[in-house]
Formats: sequence, C-alpha cells, structure tokens
Amino acid sequence: MKSLLLVFLGGGLGSVVRFSLGKWVNALHSHHFPWGTLVVNVIACLALGLIVGLADHKQIISPSARLFWTVGFCGGFSTFSTFSNETLVLIQGGFTISVILYITFSLLLCVAATFGGLYMGENL
Repeated sequence: MKSLLLVFLGGGLGSVVRFSLGKWVNALHSHHFPWGTLVVNVIACLALGLIVGLADHKQIISPSARLFWTVGFCGGFSTFSTFSNETLVLIQGGFTISVILYITFSLLLCVAATFGGLYMGENL
C-alpha cells in the first residue's frame, strides 16, 4: 500500500510539473514545433538517469524515494524517460536486436495506436 501511495503522489506531482513547464515553454514562442514536450522529455530523461544513478550506483537514495521519483514523478512527468532508460538498459546489456525492435515498435506501434484511437473516437 505504501508503494502505491508513493507512486500516486509522485505521479501527481510529475503531471502538474509537466503541465506547468510545458505550458510555460510553449508560451515563449509562436512556432508550431512542440518545444514544451521536447523540453519536458529531455529534463525527465536527465532526472531519471540522475535518480537511477544515485539510487543504484551510489546507494544514496532509498528504495522508497527511488520509487517516488522514478515510477511516480518521472512517470507522471514523462513516460519517455522510462522508454529511454529501458533502451539504455538493453544497450548496456548488449541486446542490439532488442534495442532496434523496441525503438522501432515503440515508435511505429504507438503512432499507429494514437491514429487508431483518434479514428475510433471520431467515428464511433
């Protein structure tokens, strides 16, 4: 139960920060490029890497804090950070084929699923 609460609280905080930061960054320009999302994704990846490094390699973050910040905050802030971390784990493990498949399937299937969901939402 404690784990669920940590993920819930971290996820809520991450979502609020994502919304606020993305909105602020997008307000800085009038270009159609999604700068807010890009900035959020890069910061989330940096944060997740830092947290995992401090927790797993330096052991200076407790398992509960790691759960709050990685699954909770970073998960609510941007799931792209999780995708990037899992990709790096595969690379570090030498699973080249899995890396290629994971990246390819993630991009193609997720874009296709988004299109499919949009299509269903428009036509149901």
